[in-house]
Amino acid sequence: MAQKQIIKSPKSPAAVGPYNHGVRCGDLLFCAGQIPIEPATGNLVGGDIKVQTERVLENVKAILESQGLTFANVVKSTVFMVNLADFAGMNEVYARYFTTDFPARSTIQVAALPKGASVEIEVVAHF
Repeated sequence: MAQKQIIKSPKSPAAVGPYNHGVRCGDLLFCAGQIPIEPATGNLVGGDIKVQTERVLENVKAILESQGLTFANVVKSTVFMVNLADFAGMNEVYARYFTTDFPARSTIQVAALPKGASVEIEVVAHF
């Protein structure tokens, strides 16, 4: 049985609850959902869905890079959005990070996200 390894990236914002940035189990890395928090300040970034999505994906990128991975290693992503009317804007930014051999993806509209965020993204990556 694979050992569970806790992942914490110094370049990602501190967790806002009792969870870790990620957990590695065997050849898989399960990344916690990231919201648009600026790592240096711990504050939610302002701006539209594009600005927030970029911050979210930069936070995800920091976790991946801490393990020597890139977005090309991601096999599944889940996008949580407060308003699916913002889907096109989110997708435009998302496509700058995921450029080839896209992962499987689910996008779900939710009633609310932590700290009033408009978008949250979690990923599963393969080593």
